[in-house]
Amino acid sequence: MTERPHLAVIGAGPAGLAATLAAAALGVRVTLLDSATEAGGQFYRQPAAELRAARPQALHHQWRTWEHLRDGLRTHVRTGSVRHLTDHHVWFVERRPAEEPEQRPAKGAERFTVHALLGPEQEEPVEVPADAVLLATGGYEKVLPFPGWTLPGVVTAGGAQAMLKGALAVSGRTAVVAGTGPLLLPVATGLAAAGVEVAALVESADPKAFVRRSRALAAQPGKVAEGARYAARLLRHRVRTLVHHTVVEAHGTDRVEAVTVAGLDATGRVEPGTERRIRCDTLAVGHGMLPHTDLAETLGCRLDGLRVHVDDEQRTDVPGVWAAGETTGIGGAALSLAEGHIAGHCAAARLHGTAPDPRAWAAAARTRTRLRAFSAALDGAYAPPAHWAEQVTDDTVVCRCEEVTGGAIRAAVTELGAGDPRTVKLLTRAGMGWCQGRMCGPAVAGLAGCDLTPSRRPFARPVPLGVLAHAGESEDD
Repeated sequence: MTERPHLAVIGAGPAGLAATLAAAALGVRVTLLDSATEAGGQFYRQPAAELRAARPQALHHQWRTWEHLRDGLRTHVRTGSVRHLTDHHVWFVERRPAEEPEQRPAKGAERFTVHALLGPEQEEPVEVPADAVLLATGGYEKVLPFPGWTLPGVVTAGGAQAMLKGALAVSGRTAVVAGTGPLLLPVATGLAAAGVEVAALVESADPKAFVRRSRALAAQPGKVAEGARYAARLLRHRVRTLVHHTVVEAHGTDRVEAVTVAGLDATGRVEPGTERRIRCDTLAVGHGMLPHTDLAETLGCRLDGLRVHVDDEQRTDVPGVWAAGETTGIGGAALSLAEGHIAGHCAAARLHGTAPDPRAWAAAARTRTRLRAFSAALDGAYAPPAHWAEQVTDDTVVCRCEEVTGGAIRAAVTELGAGDPRTVKLLTRAGMGWCQGRMCGPAVAGLAGCDLTPSRRPFARPVPLGVLAHAGESEDD
């Protein structure tokens, strides 16, 4: 008797959860792997149980959607149709042919092995075989450097939100939230609701950019209303909002004590004479998000710029591999849910050897179309200042892992002839540290005057040599 086909879903955020529920409902065995100790991803991050949070829903919106996903996952885990592996850090997905044709659950199915490291130390290897893989690996923050950004008390906007949601903690009493992007609004309102004095919300986007995209934005009145609610909360907490401004420098000795912000002109340059100093002990800063594509790259999936290319079924161009959520383009939780539902449904149908019926996911497809258009409009409006690199001084550390300065990167270009980020990396070691350029990659490319391109790493995260040496060996070897 042939076992039910097996789908490995990597990532338990909105996209991964939606995909898992859709595929399990259609009779596919699902293994859901995630690096966190609880499902939900960054968007639905929960406080640790030991904290005994009385009202965790106060830190979230779309709480009912989370309850539906959480309860659905628990039901499928209880019935045995889903195996949820927490604290599993996937570093590689190996593609290999099935051993015998009759062992394949469906015609044309591929065979994969998902390699992960277990636990907080990330040293114990785990291998999960699967007939297909669905990548829901999410995204990560983009932060552009400026003088003083390495001071203690300077955190990413997402980091501040993660501390608040996961630990019910804040990094200081007085905060400035700065950068660009829709994430700044919930971060500022969340900190203010937690009792932090938010001295200012500093947004570099030009309001005229929203006016130029008003038609595309108005097509999603629910999203516009959500933004209006955040604005009302900022007013209620008396948070000063500075639009078309940017952080010029963070000041302090042992930690950040103040920031200097300034207005931007029509070209995106700092306007002389507009500088003002704001006292704070926390600076939460971010400049948007980038898709996590490391696993897709190791599998050989086609990328469209910095995001994974998928078709209408959320299939990549590698047979047996689907992708959904932020890895296919940054668009928020609602878009991730729609893409995850489509991907899970289609992957299950293909694993059963049938063509998916588009009518079964027509509503999700319509949502996907609308939200992709909305996200494209936001991307255009929330662009970092065009001339941000001019504020990076030669002694500003750009690559924190290897302590490479802005001056060293500029010298690699002007004096040594580097014309791309890879050459800059070879000449300066920028991007060779523990994060492998994930933090400094956009900054290095911007300072070098190059487009940011995928790094094509062999593995998605650092892996011990001992684990690598024994990968693929059976217990009898």
